[in-house]
Amino acid sequence: MEKLLQFCNINKSFPGVQALSNISFSVKGGSVTALMGENGAGKSTLLKILSGDIHPDDGHVSIDGVPQRFESPYQSIKASVSVIYQERQLVNSMDVMENVFFEDLPQSKLGFISRAELRRRTQEIIDAFGLPIKPNDMVGRLPVAYQQMVEIMKAYRRDSDIIAFDEPTAPLTDKEIEILFKLINQLKARGKIILYVSHRMAEIFKISDEIVVLKDGVFVNSFETAKTNESELVKAMVGRDIGDTYANLKRNENIGGVLLDVKNLVTKDVHDISFQLRRGEVLGFAGLVGAGRTETMRAIFGADPIISGEITIDGKRVHFRSPKDAIAHGIALCPEDRKEQGLVLGRSIRDNVSMPVLSKVRKGPFLNTKSEEKLADAAIKTYSIKTPSSEKEAGELSGGNQQKIILGRWTSDKMDTKILILDEPTKGIDVGTKAEVYQMVCDFAKLGIGVIFISSELTEVINVSDNIVVMQNGRITGTIAREDATEESVLQLAMHN
Repeated sequence: MEKLLQFCNINKSFPGVQALSNISFSVKGGSVTALMGENGAGKSTLLKILSGDIHPDDGHVSIDGVPQRFESPYQSIKASVSVIYQERQLVNSMDVMENVFFEDLPQSKLGFISRAELRRRTQEIIDAFGLPIKPNDMVGRLPVAYQQMVEIMKAYRRDSDIIAFDEPTAPLTDKEIEILFKLINQLKARGKIILYVSHRMAEIFKISDEIVVLKDGVFVNSFETAKTNESELVKAMVGRDIGDTYANLKRNENIGGVLLDVKNLVTKDVHDISFQLRRGEVLGFAGLVGAGRTETMRAIFGADPIISGEITIDGKRVHFRSPKDAIAHGIALCPEDRKEQGLVLGRSIRDNVSMPVLSKVRKGPFLNTKSEEKLADAAIKTYSIKTPSSEKEAGELSGGNQQKIILGRWTSDKMDTKILILDEPTKGIDVGTKAEVYQMVCDFAKLGIGVIFISSELTEVINVSDNIVVMQNGRITGTIAREDATEESVLQLAMHN
């Protein structure tokens, strides 16, 4: 019998926000249904209801015709449902095998945890995924991409009938994505019900059979993937035609002199890194997982110690003992992992935006709340952050809106930013907002800001950047100008031996 998942008249509201309004659609077994929409459309909220993480105000989820009400994620898992969130649900202080078998650790005949059996079963899954990790590797020490794969391994191990993926490829490179899609196709062939949330159009057309579009918490339409196109989906999601995103970019045509000069930089993770960033230039960084892009930027930002090498800004040699020193010299970093490194999730949008400029929003010994609110409101307006007010906690917003808070923080009128480092800035951001972010990057460059743009999406980094630095195994393997760059040429350097 074909399995069936139904969302029946789902409603959910939060203070000041109607997250879902009368959502109804069904998903059949043996197929992949993509869930698309702008940030704040309600996609993640719907998945949290499916997982038992939150409860609907009205309506219910039905599995094979039987209404369900999950009071907790545990009940959802027991009903053979697995939801893989874009924010990983891992214990960083535990190893891979403990995370993968967290709620079902194998026991010996004496009732103790069998480490040997745990290691053997985890290795089987690792081998199926083809990953270069070990069962006893500490999760918190793995690259973000491999942490995401561990999250996916947890769901794969459970062999659930219903599997939902929420932006699973955001931190992954093409190699890991290929592994994931192979596994999804295997699950599909076994009759599993699969929900797939992503903002990446190429992925949607490659992996899905049906597409459901939500907008502002309302069901817009469903499409058969083979009978629709990107333009039709974008119009359904954003209500307008965004045109040719890259061709329409208004770029900076006046790149200036050298702003940042890095010579022979060495850390525990990268070796002999040398490059220059010019004033008003967008300098892209490309590479596979473990290439060292993020590690290079953390060293420049003062977050990781430098063993040797030289960094100069405007011709003056600098040495940063902490990110505070880097910020004082006009460097801003939007980190790849926004939850762990970018935001204080329990604080408001206002607090997060004003955090690096508190000394500039004081009124005597006290903070000037009105100045803070002005900064936050400007960020909300500029980046179209979906929130009822600047007092909303950052942790209560969607992933894409959280990313926008970080962008708003570093580009406020109180920041004297000379160098803006963007590490995966469009991760978890919808297609309409991506186009806006690309133009903002170009606008920053027009202001004379040097922008470092890191992205795992080759098409993105090639088309947004003026020049592309390619890294592999902690070293730079080449630099290519945008007009000479192709996906093939960048990949060749990224896989250079």
